[in-house]
Amino acid sequence: MGIMSSSHGPDDHQVHEPESVHLGHVKSYAAGVPAVAVALRRGVEQMGPLRTAKTLTKLNQRDGFDCPGCAWPENPGHRKHAEFCENGAKAVAEEATKRKVTPGFFAKHSVDDLRTRSGYWLSQQGRITHPMYLAPGDTHYREISWDDANRLVDEEISAMDSPDEAAFYTSGRTSNEAAFVYQLLARSIGTNNLPDCSNMCHESSGTALGASIGIGKGSVTVPDLEAADLIIIAGQNPGTNHPRMLSTLEKAKHNGATIVAVNPLPEAGLMRFKDPQKVGGVVGAGAKLADDFLQIRLGGDMALFRGVARLLLDAERAAPGTVFDHDFLDNHCAGVDDYLRLLEDVDLDEIVQATGLTRGQIVTLAEKVASSDRIVLCWAMGLTQHRHGVATIAEGTNVLLLRGMIGKPGAGLCPVRGHSNVQGDRTMGIFEKMPESFLAAQDAEFGISSPRKHGYDTVAAIAAMHRGEIRLFMAMGGNFVSAAPDTAFTEEALRRCALTVHVSTKLNESHLVTGTAALILPTLGRTDKDVVDGVPQQVSVEDSMSVVHLSRGSLPPASDQLRSEIAIVCDLARTVLGDDHPVPWRRFRGDYDAIRDRIERVIPGFEDFNIRVRKSDGFTLPHPPRDDREFDTPNGKANFAAQPLEWLPVPEGRLILQTMRSHDQYNTTIYGHDDRYRGIKGNRHVVMVHPDDIAAFGLTAGDHVDIVSEFDGPDGTEERRVEGFEVVAYDTPRGNAAAYYPETNPLVPLRSVAKGSNTPVSKAVVIRLERVGDQLPR
Repeated sequence: MGIMSSSHGPDDHQVHEPESVHLGHVKSYAAGVPAVAVALRRGVEQMGPLRTAKTLTKLNQRDGFDCPGCAWPENPGHRKHAEFCENGAKAVAEEATKRKVTPGFFAKHSVDDLRTRSGYWLSQQGRITHPMYLAPGDTHYREISWDDANRLVDEEISAMDSPDEAAFYTSGRTSNEAAFVYQLLARSIGTNNLPDCSNMCHESSGTALGASIGIGKGSVTVPDLEAADLIIIAGQNPGTNHPRMLSTLEKAKHNGATIVAVNPLPEAGLMRFKDPQKVGGVVGAGAKLADDFLQIRLGGDMALFRGVARLLLDAERAAPGTVFDHDFLDNHCAGVDDYLRLLEDVDLDEIVQATGLTRGQIVTLAEKVASSDRIVLCWAMGLTQHRHGVATIAEGTNVLLLRGMIGKPGAGLCPVRGHSNVQGDRTMGIFEKMPESFLAAQDAEFGISSPRKHGYDTVAAIAAMHRGEIRLFMAMGGNFVSAAPDTAFTEEALRRCALTVHVSTKLNESHLVTGTAALILPTLGRTDKDVVDGVPQQVSVEDSMSVVHLSRGSLPPASDQLRSEIAIVCDLARTVLGDDHPVPWRRFRGDYDAIRDRIERVIPGFEDFNIRVRKSDGFTLPHPPRDDREFDTPNGKANFAAQPLEWLPVPEGRLILQTMRSHDQYNTTIYGHDDRYRGIKGNRHVVMVHPDDIAAFGLTAGDHVDIVSEFDGPDGTEERRVEGFEVVAYDTPRGNAAAYYPETNPLVPLRSVAKGSNTPVSKAVVIRLERVGDQLPR
């Protein structure tokens, strides 16, 4: 379509919308000079040269601000001058842009008009500058005062028959302090309806780890990864999703580590890394990362871990005492005998069928696991977003437990989380099922009565909205419509609310799918100065390895109408709960240290919070399995999970689809239409299919197809459809396919969730392809 017209007004920002697909070479390495060039170009386009320099030199530095992108930690004591990656620079450019969405923009653009625009176009328009209100029956958002906005929310809460008619969603960008006061507001109102983005990504990790080792967090640090002699990376694409991890992997390789990549697609970041801060990354070939690449079929990871465990058992029997860590198993583990009996029935031929790997590849991995002294297992959504995601992570944990790889330097479990503070939000109480210890401590500290009835997670909240049981939906950041599964169902659910409220920095699709009325409340971003009554404030975040550190913005806000997330919550709380409420909302609004003082009295591990967080690298929260081999489980042991083997056969004439990111996006934020590492440019409406499958279905690369998902419903097979996708021949396993989200989120039915975690199954969607204009036989 070329460049989008600016006919709607001079304040619109022109952007390149999708054109035809152009296929280039699949990259064999990640980062390098092109990554630097792209990062700088995007920064200058959005911020200008001076603002770009000011922000990027402060990004992830001790006196600067935390990246609003991923949660990968900095290496304590060894930060580089440029402590950011390409996608982190893009995230900062999006937030620190000079472009603005003013009330005049909304006056020119009706909601219906904005619905015709892509999410990319919406995000490129800039920072929202004023609170905006869409009244019942209105066609345009209009400016509203903060006081009036708070009164509207108060009126809606007052009209509810039960506090559980409200749901308070949180994205992983929210700071610790904002998350704490946000959950405190929800529980003071009387509900545990606190769905969050973790419900849709790593909930399976937390569920599995909580049952196995007693804490839903990873057990390793950056130094552990650098000291490991075997690193298994399963279901994760660090080159795009966590690029700063590549520097850590390069250091581990330099120290002698073997890296095994387990993934359906051969991702550039798993193969080779060119560090642009080193001469070899500029003019040389860079560093080889993966020693072995196991191209596993979707859903086959549990089978792989089960097969490795069986081979470890065989090796232990052949040479007793040389493979299993019997001291660890005897003193710290439960369920060992039941699990070993389960391994007796493992059929390695079934493991080969389930994984799509050769027996030799599986044996080789088992030999590496048996002979390595320090093993780290890393994973991301490639494992969590399956029907058996919890069981898969538990099975990988079983393998490490057999070898005693918990609570040992250079070894452990490493769920690599996405959003920058998604782990911290959960620590702060953003969870619909917080334990009694947290609720009791909070009640004692503030003199409130938190509800004990479990609330709604994300999937349950969408279902409740669709049933008409939620009047108020409030989102602290994020793009809920684009992040959630079953897009049409989710949109209809939101429209059945009386009021939808979004605390946002930029425009997105969720602002256009509203309840009877809607509010957009503009907030400060990580890059912005946060000054209250002349006193600069700072917030804290927790990275994916439990390190808590400060974040300090340095740029003047886009408008004097922007408020911090903390201020938004505290002002709303005062309106809804009154100034005589026992929580000191007014003080919290003006002094974030006061919030931290109270956090340390509620949450273990935050003792002397304000003192320790001001140390140069912050502080690390306690992790009993890592620190002392102590396990906070009901029996005080690390528990083996003895579960039936599950894997995913491909139905005849069908494919299994995984949804995934391109290299030019972060979560639902689209930075552009190019997936540089995969060689796909110009358009995101593509489906990647193995050449032999393309031929078997009577298709040709370049054909346009509709993707139709199939799943079991109460009345038989149900379907979802997305239209007009170009078929691209790609190196996927036979029977598997891949496409980008959020474009393919409509294919994921709300009821298709992981057992135990309720996470949407976005990596295992049964589909068929229908050529546009044809009805292919079923």
